[in-house]
Amino acid sequence: MNTSSKKVAIVTGSSRGIGAAIAERLAHDGFAVVVNYSGSAEPAHALVDKITQQGGSAIAVQADISDSAAVKQLFETTITTFGGVDVLVNNAGIMALAPLGDTDDATFDRLLAINFKGTFNTLREATKHLRDGGRIVNFSSSVTALLQPTYSIYAATKAAVEAMTSVLAKELRGRNITINAVAPGPTATDLFLNGKPQEVIDRLAKLAPLERLGEPADIAAVVSFLSGPDGAWINGQTLRANGGII
Repeated sequence: MNTSSKKVAIVTGSSRGIGAAIAERLAHDGFAVVVNYSGSAEPAHALVDKITQQGGSAIAVQADISDSAAVKQLFETTITTFGGVDVLVNNAGIMALAPLGDTDDATFDRLLAINFKGTFNTLREATKHLRDGGRIVNFSSSVTALLQPTYSIYAATKAAVEAMTSVLAKELRGRNITINAVAPGPTATDLFLNGKPQEVIDRLAKLAPLERLGEPADIAAVVSFLSGPDGAWINGQTLRANGGII
């Protein structure tokens, strides 16, 4: 397939869950998609196969976003393959929950390395390589407003992402590049469901007025909007996609 006329989107952490839904949606929207993964090669390549079988364009690229050299290579591979980068979706992230007083150094460092520095690494490359008129969609979380116990470090990393989003929107003045953050509420992914008893999941599902968990497709639709022409006037914002939970 001729990809020269396609816009190009990098979706970090997109081998499964919300990231995979975003990659599929953007491919459906006509983007050539880079499915980035850290360790899960098999589902990443399976997703690429699915996208290409449906007539889309996609490649899988391994890169640990906490490694700045790997992120640089991710962008270089994308540009070599597809000719440029128009959209960056910073979906990759991890969650680890514990009371602040019980959080060890390794957990703290890992959360900052991936959620905060990882986003910084990709944003820094995007400022150098994103084509004018492009889009950046970062990922925050509605926990920055809910602020429940055990979420202190995770919420802090996401608050940092929101701050970078607002500042970088101003620094990109003159390039017609929008940058926004999406802040999902409870969403039915492995990241969210893992380790939670069913009664906890059921309770969280009832918290939003819409009385259900979000689905990956719900979040992918928001990213699609922000990445496309209809989102052109949204810039420097954090959009809470959470069914009204807060």
